Amino acid sequence: MAERDPYEVLGVSRSATADEIRSAYRKLARTHHPDVSTEADADKKFAEVQEAYEVLSDAEKRAAFDRFGRVGTPSSGARHGYRPGGTAGGGPGGRPGQQVDPSQFEDIFEQMFGGGGPGGQPGGGFGGGPRAAPQPGVDITKNVSITFQTAATGGSEHLELNNGSHVDLRIPAGIEEGAKLRLRGHGGSGSGGGAKGDLIATIHIGGHPWFTRQGLDLMVNVPITIAEAISGAKVRVSLLKGSVDVQIPPGSSSGTRLRIRGQGIQPDAGVAGDLFAIVQIVVPRDVPSVVRDAIEPVSAALPDPRIDAPGVETANSASDPEADT
Repeated sequence: MAERDPYEVLGVSRSATADEIRSAYRKLARTHHPDVSTEADADKKFAEVQEAYEVLSDAEKRAAFDRFGRVGTPSSGARHGYRPGGTAGGGPGGRPGQQVDPSQFEDIFEQMFGGGGPGGQPGGGFGGGPRAAPQPGVDITKNVSITFQTAATGGSEHLELNNGSHVDLRIPAGIEEGAKLRLRGHGGSGSGGGAKGDLIATIHIGGHPWFTRQGLDLMVNVPITIAEAISGAKVRVSLLKGSVDVQIPPGSSSGTRLRIRGQGIQPDAGVAGDLFAIVQIVVPRDVPSVVRDAIEPVSAALPDPRIDAPGVETANSASDPEADT
Protein backbone atom coordinates (compact mmCIF):
# COMPACT_ATOMS: atom_id res chain seq x y z
CA MET A 1 0.00 0.00 0.00
CA ALA A 2 1.37 3.42 -0.96
CA GLU A 3 2.37 5.81 1.80
CA ARG A 4 0.59 9.15 2.15
CA ASP A 5 1.87 12.35 0.58
CA PRO A 6 3.88 14.24 3.28
CA TYR A 7 2.27 17.55 2.25
CA GLU A 8 -1.13 15.94 2.80
CA VAL A 9 -0.03 14.51 6.16
CA LEU A 10 1.04 17.92 7.49
CA GLY A 11 -1.85 19.73 5.80
CA VAL A 12 0.35 22.26 4.00
CA SER A 13 0.60 23.36 0.38
CA ARG A 14 3.52 22.47 -1.87
CA SER A 15 4.64 26.11 -1.69
CA ALA A 16 4.68 26.12 2.13
CA THR A 17 7.63 27.85 3.76
CA ALA A 18 9.94 26.14 6.25
CA ASP A 19 8.27 28.05 9.09
CA GLU A 20 4.81 26.95 7.96
CA ILE A 21 5.95 23.34 7.78
CA ARG A 22 7.56 23.53 11.22
CA SER A 23 4.44 25.11 12.74
CA ALA A 24 2.16 22.46 11.23
CA TYR A 25 4.44 19.68 12.46
CA ARG A 26 4.54 20.97 16.04
CA LYS A 27 0.77 21.34 16.17
CA LEU A 28 0.12 17.84 14.82
CA ALA A 29 2.86 16.25 16.95
CA ARG A 30 1.19 17.58 20.09
CA THR A 31 -2.25 16.52 18.88
CA HIS A 32 -1.34 12.93 17.97
CA HIS A 33 1.37 12.23 20.56
CA PRO A 34 0.55 8.86 22.23
CA ASP A 35 0.95 10.37 25.71
CA VAL A 36 -1.56 13.13 24.91
CA SER A 37 -4.00 11.73 22.34
CA THR A 38 -6.75 9.26 23.27
CA GLU A 39 -7.18 8.08 19.67
CA ALA A 40 -6.72 4.35 19.09
CA ASP A 41 -4.42 4.98 16.11
CA ALA A 42 -2.40 7.78 17.76
CA ASP A 43 0.87 5.85 17.35
CA LYS A 44 0.31 5.48 13.60
CA LYS A 45 -0.68 9.10 13.08
CA PHE A 46 2.24 10.33 15.16
CA ALA A 47 4.68 8.21 13.13
CA GLU A 48 3.21 9.57 9.86
CA VAL A 49 3.68 13.15 11.09
CA GLN A 50 7.30 12.45 12.10
CA GLU A 51 8.11 10.85 8.74
CA ALA A 52 6.42 13.65 6.78
CA TYR A 53 8.36 16.30 8.67
CA GLU A 54 11.63 14.41 8.14
CA VAL A 55 11.10 14.72 4.39
CA LEU A 56 9.80 18.29 4.16
CA SER A 57 12.21 19.78 6.71
CA ASP A 58 15.24 18.58 4.72
CA ALA A 59 15.81 20.75 1.66
CA GLU A 60 17.41 17.94 -0.38
CA LYS A 61 14.80 15.32 0.51
CA ARG A 62 12.01 17.77 -0.20
CA ALA A 63 13.53 18.64 -3.57
CA ALA A 64 13.79 14.96 -4.44
CA PHE A 65 10.19 14.35 -3.49
CA ASP A 66 8.95 17.38 -5.41
CA ARG A 67 10.81 16.23 -8.52
CA PHE A 68 10.33 12.46 -8.44
CA GLY A 69 7.45 11.91 -6.02
CA ARG A 70 9.66 9.92 -3.67
CA VAL A 71 12.77 10.11 -1.47
CA GLY A 72 15.45 7.55 -2.32
CA THR A 73 16.36 6.12 -5.73
CA PRO A 74 13.85 5.36 -8.46
CA SER A 75 14.69 1.64 -8.19
CA SER A 76 12.86 1.48 -4.84
CA GLY A 77 9.97 3.70 -5.96
CA ALA A 78 7.68 0.84 -6.98
CA ARG A 79 7.27 -0.07 -3.32
CA HIS A 80 7.81 3.16 -1.39
CA GLY A 81 7.49 5.97 -3.93
CA TYR A 82 5.12 8.94 -4.24
CA ARG A 83 4.16 10.71 -7.42
CA PRO A 84 2.37 14.06 -7.21
CA GLY A 85 -0.99 13.79 -8.90
CA GLY A 86 -0.79 10.02 -9.57
CA THR A 87 -0.37 6.61 -7.99
CA ALA A 88 2.81 5.16 -6.55
CA GLY A 89 4.92 3.06 -8.85
CA GLY A 90 4.09 4.86 -12.15
CA GLY A 91 6.64 6.46 -14.43
CA PRO A 92 7.54 10.12 -14.54
CA GLY A 93 4.86 12.34 -16.01
CA GLY A 94 1.98 10.31 -14.61
CA ARG A 95 1.73 7.45 -17.22
CA PRO A 96 0.91 4.33 -15.17
CA GLY A 97 2.95 1.26 -15.98
CA GLN A 98 5.72 3.05 -17.85
CA GLN A 99 9.05 1.32 -17.29
CA VAL A 100 11.91 3.60 -16.29
CA ASP A 101 15.58 2.73 -16.29
CA PRO A 102 16.89 3.60 -12.78
CA SER A 103 20.31 4.39 -14.26
CA GLN A 104 18.81 7.56 -15.76
CA PHE A 105 18.68 9.09 -12.31
CA GLU A 106 22.00 7.92 -10.86
CA ASP A 107 23.86 11.09 -11.87
CA ILE A 108 21.05 13.27 -10.49
CA PHE A 109 21.00 11.47 -7.14
CA GLU A 110 24.79 11.48 -6.96
CA GLN A 111 24.74 15.27 -7.24
CA MET A 112 21.81 15.61 -4.87
CA PHE A 113 22.82 13.16 -2.17
CA GLY A 114 26.55 12.84 -2.63
CA GLY A 115 26.89 9.51 -4.41
CA GLY A 116 23.81 7.65 -3.18
CA GLY A 117 23.36 5.57 -6.36
CA PRO A 118 20.71 2.85 -6.44
CA GLY A 119 19.20 2.43 -3.01
CA GLY A 120 19.45 6.11 -2.13
CA GLN A 121 21.35 7.95 0.56
CA PRO A 122 21.53 6.03 3.84
CA GLY A 123 18.77 7.17 6.12
CA GLY A 124 16.62 8.53 3.26
CA GLY A 125 13.28 7.19 2.16
CA PHE A 126 9.86 8.25 3.36
CA GLY A 127 8.11 5.19 4.73
CA GLY A 128 10.94 2.84 3.68
CA GLY A 129 14.61 2.19 4.30
CA PRO A 130 16.26 2.84 7.68
CA ARG A 131 14.06 4.15 10.45
CA ALA A 132 13.76 7.89 11.09
CA ALA A 133 16.25 9.70 13.29
CA PRO A 134 15.37 9.80 17.03
CA GLN A 135 12.96 12.60 17.92
CA PRO A 136 12.59 13.92 21.49
CA GLY A 137 9.16 13.88 23.13
CA VAL A 138 7.09 17.03 23.49
CA ASP A 139 7.15 19.07 26.69
CA ILE A 140 3.97 18.99 28.78
CA THR A 141 2.80 22.07 30.70
CA LYS A 142 0.81 22.03 33.93
CA ASN A 143 -0.52 24.73 36.29
CA VAL A 144 0.30 23.99 39.93
CA SER A 145 -1.32 25.85 42.85
CA ILE A 146 0.59 25.98 46.14
CA THR A 147 0.01 27.62 49.51
CA PHE A 148 1.58 30.91 50.61
CA GLN A 149 3.48 28.99 53.30
CA THR A 150 4.92 26.46 50.84
CA ALA A 151 6.04 29.25 48.51
CA ALA A 152 7.75 31.05 51.39
CA THR A 153 9.41 28.13 53.18
CA GLY A 154 9.68 25.51 50.42
CA GLY A 155 8.30 22.00 50.23
CA SER A 156 6.97 19.57 47.64
CA GLU A 157 3.75 19.00 45.73
CA HIS A 158 2.51 15.57 44.68
CA LEU A 159 1.28 15.75 41.08
CA GLU A 160 -0.81 13.40 38.99
CA LEU A 161 0.04 13.63 35.29
CA ASN A 162 -2.28 13.21 32.31
CA ASN A 163 -1.06 9.66 31.69
CA GLY A 164 -2.00 8.61 35.24
CA SER A 165 1.54 8.59 36.63
CA HIS A 166 2.54 10.48 39.79
CA VAL A 167 5.56 12.61 40.57
CA ASP A 168 6.76 14.84 43.44
CA LEU A 169 7.65 18.41 42.46
CA ARG A 170 10.19 20.15 44.72
CA ILE A 171 9.25 23.76 45.53
CA PRO A 172 12.24 25.99 46.43
CA ALA A 173 11.77 28.48 49.27
CA GLY A 174 11.00 32.00 48.06
CA ILE A 175 9.53 30.99 44.69
CA GLU A 176 7.60 33.79 42.95
CA GLU A 177 4.12 33.80 41.40
CA GLY A 178 4.23 32.58 37.79
CA ALA A 179 7.64 30.92 38.14
CA LYS A 180 8.21 27.82 36.01
CA LEU A 181 9.80 24.60 37.27
CA ARG A 182 11.07 21.90 34.91
CA LEU A 183 10.98 18.17 35.64
CA ARG A 184 13.19 16.52 33.06
CA GLY A 185 12.02 13.27 31.52
CA HIS A 186 8.40 13.55 32.69
CA GLY A 187 6.93 14.83 29.42
CA GLY A 188 5.81 13.01 26.28
CA SER A 189 7.60 9.92 25.01
CA GLY A 190 10.10 10.31 22.20
CA SER A 191 10.07 8.37 18.94
CA GLY A 192 12.76 6.31 17.31
CA GLY A 193 14.61 6.02 20.59
CA GLY A 194 14.49 9.75 21.34
CA ALA A 195 14.49 11.06 24.91
CA LYS A 196 11.28 11.89 26.73
CA GLY A 197 10.18 15.50 26.93
CA ASP A 198 9.93 17.50 30.14
CA LEU A 199 7.14 18.56 32.47
CA ILE A 200 7.00 22.36 32.87
CA ALA A 201 5.01 23.44 35.93
CA THR A 202 3.76 27.04 36.22
CA ILE A 203 3.41 28.03 39.89
CA HIS A 204 0.40 29.91 41.29
CA ILE A 205 0.53 31.02 44.94
CA GLY A 206 -2.45 31.33 47.28
CA GLY A 207 -3.06 34.13 49.78
CA HIS A 208 -2.37 34.36 53.53
CA PRO A 209 -4.71 35.40 56.38
CA TRP A 210 -2.48 38.29 57.54
CA PHE A 211 0.74 38.44 55.51
CA THR A 212 1.22 40.11 52.16
CA ARG A 213 4.40 39.79 50.17
CA GLN A 214 6.73 41.99 48.13
CA GLY A 215 9.57 39.88 46.78
CA LEU A 216 11.22 38.36 49.86
CA ASP A 217 9.75 40.97 52.25
CA LEU A 218 6.61 40.34 54.31
CA MET A 219 4.07 42.95 55.42
CA VAL A 220 1.67 42.63 58.35
CA ASN A 221 -0.80 45.23 59.66
CA VAL A 222 -0.56 45.96 63.41
CA PRO A 223 -3.74 47.58 64.87
CA ILE A 224 -3.21 49.86 67.89
CA THR A 225 -5.38 52.24 69.92
CA ILE A 226 -5.08 56.02 70.02
CA ALA A 227 -3.63 55.74 73.51
CA GLU A 228 -0.98 53.25 72.29
CA ALA A 229 -0.16 55.56 69.39
CA ILE A 230 0.47 58.39 71.86
CA SER A 231 2.25 56.45 74.60
CA GLY A 232 3.81 53.60 72.62
CA ALA A 233 3.26 49.86 73.09
CA LYS A 234 4.82 46.43 72.73
CA VAL A 235 2.98 44.06 70.38
CA ARG A 236 3.68 40.40 69.64
CA VAL A 237 3.64 39.67 65.90
CA SER A 238 3.54 36.19 64.34
CA LEU A 239 6.23 35.16 61.88
CA LEU A 240 6.21 32.38 59.29
CA LYS A 241 7.71 30.31 62.10
CA GLY A 242 7.35 31.55 65.66
CA SER A 243 6.73 35.16 66.73
CA VAL A 244 8.56 38.38 67.64
CA ASP A 245 7.87 41.32 69.97
CA VAL A 246 7.63 44.66 68.16
CA GLN A 247 8.04 47.96 70.02
CA ILE A 248 5.63 50.66 68.80
CA PRO A 249 7.35 54.02 69.42
CA PRO A 250 5.34 56.81 71.13
CA GLY A 251 3.77 59.20 68.64
CA SER A 252 3.39 56.61 65.86
CA SER A 253 0.92 57.42 63.08
CA SER A 254 -1.11 55.08 60.89
CA GLY A 255 1.04 53.79 58.06
CA THR A 256 4.28 53.87 60.06
CA ARG A 257 6.44 50.94 58.87
CA LEU A 258 8.61 49.22 61.45
CA ARG A 259 11.32 46.99 59.97
CA ILE A 260 12.32 43.70 61.59
CA ARG A 261 15.41 42.71 59.66
CA GLY A 262 15.90 39.14 58.45
CA GLN A 263 12.42 37.99 59.47
CA GLY A 264 10.97 37.87 55.95
CA ILE A 265 11.33 34.99 53.50
CA GLN A 266 14.58 33.03 53.59
CA PRO A 267 15.28 31.63 50.07
CA ASP A 268 17.26 28.45 49.49
CA ALA A 269 20.18 30.62 48.41
CA GLY A 270 20.73 34.26 49.26
CA VAL A 271 19.87 36.78 51.97
CA ALA A 272 16.53 36.69 53.81
CA GLY A 273 14.00 39.46 53.34
CA ASP A 274 12.59 41.64 56.13
CA LEU A 275 9.29 41.82 58.00
CA PHE A 276 7.49 45.18 58.02
CA ALA A 277 4.96 45.83 60.80
CA ILE A 278 2.60 48.53 59.50
CA VAL A 279 0.89 50.56 62.22
CA GLN A 280 -2.90 50.98 61.92
CA ILE A 281 -4.56 53.28 64.51
CA VAL A 282 -8.06 51.95 65.17
CA VAL A 283 -10.76 54.31 66.47
CA PRO A 284 -14.00 52.70 67.70
CA ARG A 285 -17.25 54.04 66.29
CA ASP A 286 -18.95 53.98 69.70
CA VAL A 287 -16.66 55.86 72.06
CA PRO A 288 -17.68 55.70 75.75
CA SER A 289 -18.57 59.06 77.31
CA VAL A 290 -15.80 58.75 79.88
CA VAL A 291 -13.30 58.56 77.03
CA ARG A 292 -14.87 61.57 75.30
CA ASP A 293 -14.67 63.58 78.50
CA ALA A 294 -11.04 62.62 78.97
CA ILE A 295 -10.04 63.33 75.39
CA GLU A 296 -11.31 66.92 75.28
CA PRO A 297 -8.47 68.45 77.31
CA VAL A 298 -6.01 66.23 75.41
CA SER A 299 -7.33 67.46 72.07
CA ALA A 300 -7.02 71.06 73.17
CA ALA A 301 -3.38 70.50 74.15
CA LEU A 302 -2.36 68.77 70.92
CA PRO A 303 -1.06 70.78 67.93
CA ASP A 304 -3.20 70.94 64.80
CA PRO A 305 -1.84 68.19 62.46
CA ARG A 306 -3.21 70.01 59.41
CA ILE A 307 -1.14 73.19 59.78
CA ASP A 308 1.49 72.02 57.31
CA ALA A 309 -0.77 69.74 55.25
CA PRO A 310 -1.32 71.15 51.73
CA GLY A 311 -4.91 71.25 50.55
CA VAL A 312 -6.57 70.70 53.96
CA GLU A 313 -7.16 72.87 57.00
CA THR A 314 -9.25 73.01 60.16
CA ALA A 315 -12.83 74.06 59.33
CA ASN A 316 -14.30 76.98 61.30
CA SER A 317 -17.71 77.15 59.60
CA ALA A 318 -20.49 74.70 60.40
CA SER A 319 -22.22 75.52 57.08
CA ASP A 320 -19.66 73.72 54.93
CA PRO A 321 -20.84 70.41 53.35
CA GLU A 322 -19.76 67.34 55.26
CA ALA A 323 -18.11 64.26 53.75
CA ASP A 324 -19.95 60.93 53.81
CA THR A 325 -18.53 58.34 56.19
